[in-house]
Amino acid sequence: MSLKSMFNDIPFVEQLGMEITAVGDGSAAGELPLRDGHSSNPEAIIAHGGVTYSLVDTVGGAAVVSQSGSVSPTVDMRIDYLAPATTDLRAEAEVVRDGGSVSVVDTEVYDADGHHVASARGTYKTDGNSGESPWTRGVDDSEVEGLAGDD
Repeated sequence: MSLKSMFNDIPFVEQLGMEITAVGDGSAAGELPLRDGHSSNPEAIIAHGGVTYSLVDTVGGAAVVSQSGSVSPTVDMRIDYLAPATTDLRAEAEVVRDGGSVSVVDTEVYDADGHHVASARGTYKTDGNSGESPWTRGVDDSEVEGLAGDD
C-alpha cells in the first residue's frame, strides 16, 4: 500500500472528501472540494475553520510520515486564518525540522482562486513506532515501516 493510499483510506479523510494528491521526501499536498456540509454559514459556503484545520493536519501528517517512516500523531498545531475560504481548498506542507522525537511542519492553504486562506505550523511525534498505540492497532508493521519517501 502506498503512503498516499494509506492516508486517502482514513475514514475521516473520506468523510470530508479530502484527497492527498502528492506525498514524499518530507512534503505533501492535498485537496478538499468544499460542500454545503463544510460551511460555517447556512446562507453561503464559507469553510468552517475545523474543515481547514482538518486538511492542514492531514496533509502535514502525511509530509511527516513520508520523512520519518513512522506513525506520527499531532502534538500541537497553530493555524492563522487569513481569509474566508469560499471555494475548493488546496494545502501544501513541508517538514522544516526533523528532530529525533518530533518534527515541525509548515502548511499553506489556498482556495481554487489562488487566495492564501491559512498558514499553519504543526508539531508531530515521530517516534511512534515504539510499541503498539491506538494509531498502530490493526496495522501490519510492514505497512508502516519503510514509508519514508513513498508516493
